[in-house]
This record gives sequence, structure tokens and C-alpha cells, in this order.
Amino acid sequence: MSDILDLGVKDIRDGVAKGDFTAREVADAFNTAVAAASELNAFIVTTPDHATAAADAVDARRKKGEDLGKMGGVPIGMKDLFATKGVQTTAASHILEGFTPQYESTVSQNLWDAGAGMLGKLNLDQFAMGSSNETSYFGNVSSPWKKDGTNAAMSPGGSSGGSSSAVSARIAPAATGTDTGGSIRQPAAFTGICGIKPTYGRCSRWGVVAFASSLDQAGPMARSVEDCAIMLEAMAGFDPKDSTSLQMDVPAWEAGLDADLKGKKIGIPKEYRMDGTDEEILKSWEQGKEWLRDAGAEIVDISLPHTKYALPAYYIVAPAEASSNLARYDGVRYGLRDLPDGAGLQDMYAATRAAGFGDEVKRRILIGTYVLSAGFYDAYYTQAQKIRTLISQDFSTAFGECDAILAPTTPTASFPLGENQDDPLAMYLNDVFAVPASLAGLPAMSVPAMLNADGLPLGLQIVGKPFDEQGVLNAGLAIQQRAGFEAKPEKWW
Repeated sequence: MSDILDLGVKDIRDGVAKGDFTAREVADAFNTAVAAASELNAFIVTTPDHATAAADAVDARRKKGEDLGKMGGVPIGMKDLFATKGVQTTAASHILEGFTPQYESTVSQNLWDAGAGMLGKLNLDQFAMGSSNETSYFGNVSSPWKKDGTNAAMSPGGSSGGSSSAVSARIAPAATGTDTGGSIRQPAAFTGICGIKPTYGRCSRWGVVAFASSLDQAGPMARSVEDCAIMLEAMAGFDPKDSTSLQMDVPAWEAGLDADLKGKKIGIPKEYRMDGTDEEILKSWEQGKEWLRDAGAEIVDISLPHTKYALPAYYIVAPAEASSNLARYDGVRYGLRDLPDGAGLQDMYAATRAAGFGDEVKRRILIGTYVLSAGFYDAYYTQAQKIRTLISQDFSTAFGECDAILAPTTPTASFPLGENQDDPLAMYLNDVFAVPASLAGLPAMSVPAMLNADGLPLGLQIVGKPFDEQGVLNAGLAIQQRAGFEAKPEKWW
């Protein structure tokens, strides 16, 4: 059954529908692969019974000649930020260890309704705060990739590192991710897979553990642009339970895929040529321009003048919202409770939060609480929100001259685990190309381009106009077809 593991969403769905193999055979193959890949530490909890039950239901529907759904027979990994009824949901934090929701997030329910099954809950940076998947209470996730000539454990990116590692290692055909400031796109680039962050509001945030509510957005991670389009169609849709949800029909993204970019203009932002960007990243960007020209697009230079302020603005807005959102974890209603002998209520709050939150989460709560405090609110938070508006306006102006924007996804390839752990600023700089699109709420996708001299994947990023996921997917498809990226990691796990 090893060949089943090489199939993606589309091939599994179509193969099950045609009867080439059963959904149960697919679920069994991936369940076995997940169980054998514990060294990656991609999963916090495995749910083989969920995967097989969903597969059996799809096989039963096929026998009756019923519709199998957009994701019929496809087992996926679920980032452990999505509430799953009856299955532990932790956000990779000790403070939520043992929390079992009695409800299902809208996105995961949409996927189960579309015929998908769950292989398990995927590891991530604690509360989605991190760029290397080293802040999880349940241990680091390892990338399946290794630097040529070394055996060092490499970062799978973050925060959706469990998702990127599982998909790249072929132990899941696809996975959900969330993107607050690059947490789908950066790990996708590090592990040679595709990932799209849709327009803010496309996917419901209901039932997703909140980090920064004005930025968080769910999206798919898979090995091809087509698979991302299929999965995004299943995930997206209006949800009255989420006040930020877009009241718009879900487009037929899969049917609309077209790699012919004749008549399209692709913008190249001059501000993205930043100091410290790896030379091979810049070469891949030049190559990306050639591929899009070959697809019929016109390459135009554009300016996004406030780009240099995006990262500092993000690291004020996101921690401020996190400080507010994470106030609910107090040891009273659910999750961890640390109650020292003779302690009062305030002591319990302090002890619970001290024991339950990791260092990076505490760092961001402290930053967020500081920038929201009296005397500093206007100096920091208000200024950051003004910068955010200017960044949004930059994109609006640029999209008057082009249809989509091409940029690198990350300033470097993956790095060894531990390399940047003691330098938060170096870690934050990983998001430098991803954060602007998040602040503006735009759809953006990473597509694998090539391997660097060390044999590690490099990704290219497409940023689109609001609600134009189709344009982003089409440009991504044009790159995918020309890059011909077939590389996969050598199995060591």
C-alpha cells in the first residue's frame, strides 16, 4: 500500500470514487504510516478510529451510489488549534492539556461533512506563537528534510509545523493550518509543500483557539495547488457563529484552475529586496518571474513603501490581541489548575498561568499587556493600527497596477532546530515577507520552487487581491507546472 501514500487529495478522492481502491484501504495505509513516524513528533494525538469510521461511511455511500463529497475518502491531519468533539484539543500548551471539547469547530465539521476523516491532532507552536515549532509543550516537531551531509534535526517552520512535516513526509495527504503572520506559508516553504492563507473571513474562526482575532485565518496545506483548491472549497463558507465571517458564496476554485496568465500583470515589490535575504532565495525569485512570464504574464515593478514597518506593527498588534484572548485561561473553568496550599484566587491565577504557559507565550502576553496599558496605548497600539492601515492602502494602490504580487515566502531556507531559539528577534524575522499580507487580510500562497545547494526546499509566495483566491491559485499553478518540483525527503524516521 506504500503507493497510496504518494497520492494527494485529488487522486485519493477520484480513486475512491472510481473504485480503484476503497476509502478504508487509504485510511489503513495512512494510519499505519502515522504510527510508524513517531520520530517526527508531528502528531500530539492520533485518531485512527476516526479515520477508519469516516472511510467506512464513504465506502457505504459509494455502494449506494450516493455523492461522496469534495473530500470523500481523504484522511487528513487536523492542527491541534481546531476544537474536535470528544478529542483532546490543547493548542500545544500545558494549560489546555486534557481539555476535551464537547463541540466541533466549523472548519473541521465542514471537512467531515465533505467526506474527510481525521488521522489525528497535529503538533504546533504553543498557541500558534512561533516560527520553528520549538515552543510546543509536547516537544519539537522535526522536518522530514535534512541538510545535505548532516544529520541535524531541521525546523519544519511554524506555527503549523506538525501540518507541514506530516504532509511533506507523506504520512498525511493534506492538513489544516492556521496563518496569523505566515504560519501556513512559512512552514509550507520550509518543507516543499503548498499552503494558502485565504482572504480574512473566508474560513470560520469559530471553534479555533484564538491567538490574534483580527489576523487568524485557517487554510489548507497539501502537496499541490489543485489539492489546496479542493480542500479550501470544503473548508470555506459563511458561518453566522463568527462575526468576521464573509457572507459570500464559496467559488468553484478547483473548476476554475487555469495556468494561462495571458493579460495578467504580476507585481514585484522593490521593498522586498531586503538585507540579509539568502542569495539563493533571490535567485529563486528571479526564476519565478521567468516562469510567470512564460505563462503569459507581464512582470511590472511596484512599490509597497510601508513594508519596513510591517513586522514591528505586527509584533505590537498580534501580542496585544493575544494578551486579551489568553486572559480566559485562568484555571477556573477548564484546563490546568495550579492551586498551592492556602492560596487565594489571585494566587491560583498566577500559579496556573506561570505553570501552564511557555516562555514564548509569556513573552507575547507581557508585550501585549504593556502596549495596551495606560500611557503606552497611543504610543504603541494606536500607532501600529495606523501603520496597518497604511500597509493595506499600499496593497490597494499596487493592485491598481497589477493582478497579483510575487515575492519570496521566507528570507532563508529551513534552519537546524535550536539555532535561533535563544534569539527571538532572529526568529521573528522569518515572517518578514509573510506578515504584510496578513496585516492587510489578503489571500496569499506559498508554492515550492526548487532545492537550494544544501538540498532544502525554497518557496515562492503569491499575494492576491481581496477575495481573489482564484487568481492566487492560478498563478501558483503556473509556477508549479514550470518548477516541476517533485523532490521529497529521504526517509529516516
